[in-house]
Amino acid sequence: MLIELFPRAHARLTVLPLLGPDLDGLARRLSARGLQPPEIRKRLSRAPALAARLQASGLRQWRTLSRAQLLAFAPSPARQDRGLSALVRSLAEDLEARGVLRVPEPTPSERVLACYREFLAQVRGCAPATIRCHALTVRELLAFLAFDQHPAALRTLAAPQLEAFLKALATRYGRSGLRHAVAHLRGFLRCLASRDEAPPGLDARIDRPRTYRDEHLPRALPWATVQAFLATISRASAVGRRDYALCLLMATYGLRASEVAALRLDSVRWRAGELRVPCSKGRTERILPLTAEVGNAVLDYLRHGRPASPLRALFLRCLHPLSPLSARAVQSAFRRCAARSDAGMPVTGPHCLRHSLATHLLRQAQPLPAISALLGHRSVRSTSPYLRLHEEALRTVALDLPTPREVSR
Repeated sequence: MLIELFPRAHARLTVLPLLGPDLDGLARRLSARGLQPPEIRKRLSRAPALAARLQASGLRQWRTLSRAQLLAFAPSPARQDRGLSALVRSLAEDLEARGVLRVPEPTPSERVLACYREFLAQVRGCAPATIRCHALTVRELLAFLAFDQHPAALRTLAAPQLEAFLKALATRYGRSGLRHAVAHLRGFLRCLASRDEAPPGLDARIDRPRTYRDEHLPRALPWATVQAFLATISRASAVGRRDYALCLLMATYGLRASEVAALRLDSVRWRAGELRVPCSKGRTERILPLTAEVGNAVLDYLRHGRPASPLRALFLRCLHPLSPLSARAVQSAFRRCAARSDAGMPVTGPHCLRHSLATHLLRQAQPLPAISALLGHRSVRSTSPYLRLHEEALRTVALDLPTPREVSR
């Protein structure tokens, strides 16, 4: 393939020290991932510059180099030479997938995190998203304690150190986020104590910030605003068709961003008229009726917006290399559409569409258990906070004000 991309210069590229023999295979693998020839050519044209850097460092074979060390050859910031930066990233990913690069020994922090992840998965049965949240807090704690430099830090851990760590977190977290972080720490400390790797009882020394159920109103929007927002999303491009389809799914079914990202091509059962949604929190699947509006939007995206790809995810990136949209990318797509909308749409997270749907259905006199099942709530209690936004229903249970004569009595 290299001779097709560089008819005149392919011989000069193939004789580059260390890098030359891998360029043709790298080009083929990039093409298989969906990159177009101009993009591959842009990356590989920077191979002489990378080969000069590798030769200047004295590198003789890939197996002496780790992924992090190879990525260090990319320019910083990347915009200084985007072609060279993209080449280094592609090469690192390719060599790592082939098992060519040296795998560094895990650090003490990485070993602790690996053990704790296994504990959360095997013993507590946590979902992958929950494990990631726990691991993030634990990684910050280990970095705060300089655990890699002081491996005995956990055995000598004391309450003042935990308090100092939580004070540092409090500069970035609100009460709700700090409450979750404390729960993560408590679980980690109990796990360590059960293995005699930390003093027992430390988990009881941490107090969580007080929060109150239903202290905040759901961030619901008027349903007319939601409809106007959907109408302003342009469907003239592939990105617009994709963003309209995913926003319509969130507004019609109250899907979370993670649930939209988890949809696959076979999640849409066209003949049965069903949409199968994997629940991100309950490890279950709920079956929803496929409306004509949603079906037409998804079909329009599949026919005229989704790139041709063997990937089974429903929503893909529109730029190469193709990959499934993540939950963060779904959130970004919503915020981008909200920022462009002139429907008076506040630029908040996509969860406001979920809240808006629940409130709209309540005002349509839909029963609470049906709304709870649509949203995937395990208990009706999780849906009940939306009742506080139903002003008409609240007025029916309000007590009459006492008259002056009744007050005087």
